[in-house]
Amino acid sequence: MNLQAVYGILIPFLGTALGSCCVFFMKKDLNINVQRALEGFAAGVMVAASVWSLLIPAIEQSEHMGKLSFIPAAVGFLIGIFFLLILDKVIPHLHMNSDVPEGPASRLKKTTMLVLAVTLHNIPEGMAVGVVIAGWLYGGTGSSISYTAALALSLGIAIQNFPEGAIISMPLRAEGESRRKACLYGVLSGVVEPVGAVVTILAAGFIVPLLPYLLSFAAGAMLYVVVEELIPEISNEPHSDVGTVSFALGFVLMMILDIALS
Repeated sequence: MNLQAVYGILIPFLGTALGSCCVFFMKKDLNINVQRALEGFAAGVMVAASVWSLLIPAIEQSEHMGKLSFIPAAVGFLIGIFFLLILDKVIPHLHMNSDVPEGPASRLKKTTMLVLAVTLHNIPEGMAVGVVIAGWLYGGTGSSISYTAALALSLGIAIQNFPEGAIISMPLRAEGESRRKACLYGVLSGVVEPVGAVVTILAAGFIVPLLPYLLSFAAGAMLYVVVEELIPEISNEPHSDVGTVSFALGFVLMMILDIALS
């Protein structure tokens, strides 16, 4: 694996780590509208990345199938949805602003389940970065995925990971954890991203013909997180448009990054 690929893998994790460090400089609690703005922005980035960085390249790499070029994108997308659905059911976790744990019954601490919820969220992001880098590494000269396209996705994920790091570390601080521990837990929640990226790259190296399926798989997994977790959280009462506006900003920024750097 070359140095450029390593940079692409580590950039999103750096975003999470830096965001988690906000706990040293901010108050204990995040204002609800600020939290919604950050979550809406993250959702917008993830949706745009799913379309421009994952689904469209998956279809382009299947052009040899003619009118059936949608099959890898559709199949991989649905498998990604069901994969996250399964993880959602088997991993105990607790979403922000909720007192009702999800997944199997567990005696885990509330703070631990909060970290697991964000970790679950980060799995598809790591896979997305990994599969796009794999598309660049193994796609050959005719690949629709360039290094700059892979870098655009890494930067986009890193930008939305920064507020996510704050979103996990700040509530942990509010739950009574020390600033150091809250920051550490936030950083650890992002470790799954580079790990997931490396595993995906290694797997893709053995199954290059399945790259379109892997691209759309990551898109489905990310959109599951958006629809199941982020959108409900930014739409809760009291109703506010801040989440919607932030979603639009995140979407446009990721779209610009992907097109400008492709």
